[in-house]
Amino acid sequence: MSANNHATDSDLAEPRSGLTDAGLTNEQLSIPSAARMYDYYLGGHHNLAIDRQAAEEAISIYPEFPLIMQANRAFLRRVVVYLVEQGIERFLDIGSGIPTVGNVHQIAQQLNAAARVVYVDIDPVAVAHSAALLQGNNQAVIIEADLRQPETILDHPAVRDLLGVRQPVALILAFVLHFVIHDEQAVAVVRRLRDALPSGSYVVISHGTAERMPPDIFKQLVRLYRSTSQPVRIRSRHEIEPFFDGVELVEPGLVYVPLWRPEEAGDLLLDRPEVSGGFAGVALKA
Repeated sequence: MSANNHATDSDLAEPRSGLTDAGLTNEQLSIPSAARMYDYYLGGHHNLAIDRQAAEEAISIYPEFPLIMQANRAFLRRVVVYLVEQGIERFLDIGSGIPTVGNVHQIAQQLNAAARVVYVDIDPVAVAHSAALLQGNNQAVIIEADLRQPETILDHPAVRDLLGVRQPVALILAFVLHFVIHDEQAVAVVRRLRDALPSGSYVVISHGTAERMPPDIFKQLVRLYRSTSQPVRIRSRHEIEPFFDGVELVEPGLVYVPLWRPEEAGDLLLDRPEVSGGFAGVALKA
């Protein structure tokens, strides 16, 4: 069943293929996971009934919710292609989530077999499934760490190795910074990670926004995500701009997600970019 369609009661009650409750703590079983909800929106199978129930509630509040996630995934594909074309071979994808079709390493390595990727996620389920997916791929690895603790990420051997040769790296923060709810902390995290990047690196950010969203719908969605593993802090374009301090935005700048270098006139939500619920930008570190 695709997340584009509403689930039936039986869908919500039964485990989906790809993920069982084995090995999960009681807390993980009792609280919806934002990562697993994201997987559900994309039509994935690595989610539990409690995640599907919360996701369906979000869809009932804002029916375009799955389209928002699909548009962000389409942006991720476009930006990885762009970065490989700029000669980038190393990627640090923080908040990578549960594996679905079109992961960064799949896109990048199709274009350049030498591309290396380090994924980072806080969700143990996402990490476990990513690790299984990456078995046999010596050019990609995932680590479990919290974006709010950038020093832990930067001190990890896999990340030190990625950054250590001083080749340009693409830092990808796709739809993850809104889970850092304190503004000063979010800006500080991006600054610390940016400062660790070699010259010639890129910073990629997409971020949820409430601009053009009816206030009552916005309040309901924020309230819903407070009950999940990751509460959210949705920001305006003005509040997202500081994440790009110290780096130079490439064209077309900070725009609604579908407007970042679309490929075809029929691209998802290109005719209604504000529905995408997010801004995206890519910046170069001199």
